[in-house]
Amino acid sequence: MSKRKSIIAIVLIVLCSLFFGYTDVAGFGTNKAGSAKDIKLGLDLAGGVSITYQVVGDGVPSIQDMSDTIEKLKKRVEKYSTESSVYQEGADRINIEIPGVYDANAILQELGRPGTLYFLRQNGSDGTPNYSGYYSEDGIEYVLNRSIEEIDADGGVVVVGTDVIAADAGQIQDSMQNSEYVVSLTFSPEGSEKFRLATKDAAAKGETIAIYYDGAFVMVPNVKNEIPNGNAQISPMASFEEADKIASTIRIGGLKLELEELRSNVVGASLGQEAIGSSLKAGVVGFAIVVVFMIAVYFMFGLTSAIALSLYAVLEILLINGFGITLTLPGIAGIILSVGMAVDANVIIFARIREELRTGKTVESAVKVAYSKAMSAILDGNITTLIAAAVLWIMGSGSIKGFAQTLALGIVLSMFTAVVITKLLLKALIGLGITNPKVYGVAKENKRIDFVSKRGIFFAASGLVIAAGLVVMLSVNSGVEGRGHSLNFSLEFLGGTQTTVPFNEDYSLDQINSMMVGDVENIVGDANVVVTKVQGSNEVIFKTKTLSAEQRSALDEYFTGKYNVDLETIKAESISSVISKESQKETIIAVIVACVCMLIYIWFRFKDIRFGAASVLALAHDVLVTLAFYAFAYVSVGSTFVACMLTIVGYSINATIVVFDRIRENLNEATRKTELKDIINDSISATLSRSIFTSLTTFVMVVCLYIFGVSSVKEFALPLMVGIICGTYSSVCLAGSMWYVFRSKFAKKED
Repeated sequence: MSKRKSIIAIVLIVLCSLFFGYTDVAGFGTNKAGSAKDIKLGLDLAGGVSITYQVVGDGVPSIQDMSDTIEKLKKRVEKYSTESSVYQEGADRINIEIPGVYDANAILQELGRPGTLYFLRQNGSDGTPNYSGYYSEDGIEYVLNRSIEEIDADGGVVVVGTDVIAADAGQIQDSMQNSEYVVSLTFSPEGSEKFRLATKDAAAKGETIAIYYDGAFVMVPNVKNEIPNGNAQISPMASFEEADKIASTIRIGGLKLELEELRSNVVGASLGQEAIGSSLKAGVVGFAIVVVFMIAVYFMFGLTSAIALSLYAVLEILLINGFGITLTLPGIAGIILSVGMAVDANVIIFARIREELRTGKTVESAVKVAYSKAMSAILDGNITTLIAAAVLWIMGSGSIKGFAQTLALGIVLSMFTAVVITKLLLKALIGLGITNPKVYGVAKENKRIDFVSKRGIFFAASGLVIAAGLVVMLSVNSGVEGRGHSLNFSLEFLGGTQTTVPFNEDYSLDQINSMMVGDVENIVGDANVVVTKVQGSNEVIFKTKTLSAEQRSALDEYFTGKYNVDLETIKAESISSVISKESQKETIIAVIVACVCMLIYIWFRFKDIRFGAASVLALAHDVLVTLAFYAFAYVSVGSTFVACMLTIVGYSINATIVVFDRIRENLNEATRKTELKDIINDSISATLSRSIFTSLTTFVMVVCLYIFGVSSVKEFALPLMVGIICGTYSSVCLAGSMWYVFRSKFAKKED
């Protein structure tokens, strides 16, 4: 690259970084479009709308009906945000919390009042019309000629909402190849047969079947043919929006229970501005430390890395905004992991260049050869993690989707900045005549460390930690104070108590966090108290683990004694787990599928399933050791627990792939006389600096979160630090040795 082109390249990259950085900070226009402030934040960071529904009718609804209704509502509200939460309050109420939206009336109008949906025959058994139409200014209007109860008793109700499995808006081609919008319906097996008989009868008589919901007719379509397979289409619709609205109404009418709105509020962030500010501060401080570290260790390489990482950071913020990703605490975990992986890609490349410089190559030649050798490790490590992110994105729910989205975006960006931007900057520096190897650093000869021979010690140490963790987890109700469960599950998993307190003064959320939360945590013995403030009122909601009568009484005395709250106005309700068993099941299945997909990819890339088996076994080790830490420290297991585990898995698999990639390379270059142990030890020793430096930079980011974060952020950061150390340990001390054992015990003919 010529000197002129080099200058242009550097100037363009710096200007792009500054421009994107300015956009992140200031945005454009009066609404500051594109700025970080414009990013959609989750309920924990920004607040949103909270709606409470109550079951209509006498008696207590069954557990199964409540569970089914909650699951269907979850699918319904995901269109607003993947971070929405739906959970049970008391015996007959359901809470819906939707982050990032603040018009409760608009949400209620669009969501509709969950009620019973009916598909009605046009005529009764005696031929009398069940409903009639008349012309008005708005077109044809329909009215019932008899009550729903009378129509049902006469057999005029064809199917009800619970017989509908799915309702979706779509677009098809008609017989003339013209596009038209439709509503596609899928019925249950029982509903399919009832609908088949009704449509056969209606088609023969030239009648309609009306869709009736919440006291009004949704639509009254003509029946053209018998529908035998339970899959129907209503067409044509005037627009996709109309089709989508009707499909949404049918879906919400398919709930097992009829609900009515009890209350709706706009609530503040559960973590408050303090949490956002502290996280930003942690990010800035951590990033600055990483940049200084990279320059101090890698000299001129570190400078190019700093520029590339800066571009990465500003692009990450810009694209999170652009793709409309809702950012929550688990999403921040995905960003932290992707920052670590962005550093990792640079470290792999720089280490390779220094190795090539040690052989006497010129800087230009070393850069070219190093990129060629490092690409397989970078691609395999990032693609493996990207596969996991994709599976979690598709199969996961709630905050898991947010984690997967930010992680996937970060991986793609990190590969771009490391492979394209850093390489371009290095070529530009060479073009400017900066070719003295001393300003880049030359690697010293690697000293072989015999990790494989010490595998017995490593396996035993890991086994003891895991076994000890299992013993502690099994010490449920064994007399150990405070251990009612194997882990310290928070209200997100077990449910708890929601205490609504109307204060006499209007306290801000930050005031509540600083003045009250610590006291409340001490009273209830729960370090994971979730606080939300109802905007436009003095009401504050405290969500804690399930409280005993004594704890409720103590909490009431605290609020009445210290803040003069009227005891009669304090309301306490039991709430179900936010993370339902169905969501837990979905997440476990998603993680298993992700691990299987990673195993298949590693098998395909390395042509040896033993590499994949060792990788997955190392991941299992990291998860179990981190679980052991959760058990020993009895750290609260809440919504961030899954994100923490997934972060560790993503981080660990990437580190293991780098080691295995070097083993594969050294195997191809080895002679028949080369000992397998030596190949593995040389590979681990050669990548040891990369393993340590990448872990250190990621660890620094998490430590800053722990130092500056609020209590809930600390509870997320602490086990993550343990996981990073554990992931590094397993990649260096265990993965290669596991592969050695597999290769020795399960040798192929060509080995």
